[in-house]
Amino acid sequence: MKIHASRKAGFTLVEIMITVAIIGMLSAIGVPNAMKARETAQFNSIINNLRIIEGSKDQWALENKQPPGAQPTETNLVAFIKNNSMPQAVTGETYNINPVGTPANATTPVKLGSVPAGGTVVLP
Repeated sequence: MKIHASRKAGFTLVEIMITVAIIGMLSAIGVPNAMKARETAQFNSIINNLRIIEGSKDQWALENKQPPGAQPTETNLVAFIKNNSMPQAVTGETYNINPVGTPANATTPVKLGSVPAGGTVVLP
């Protein structure tokens, strides 16, 4: 005599709960790392924009024989930047060109790494 045990295919409640717990733990680990990576990328983009502004300031000063302390405007600098436009804001920051010889900086409205909201980002 054969005994036939009919078992329906499917997942038990315990298996589903374990799977949900594992996914929750992985997302708890991954989300903060993704946020930190986003902040780092934004910060690096602002630094790169500041380098572009500094390079265009230096080119403007050399080409126009301007001494240290001369104050260029955005209009003066766009001719020395690709696509003839100032770098785009990443997080709504404001770029301060500053005179030749003084590094440009950016005031950011959000916290980026060690720079608080409303803080100033300067070239390293």
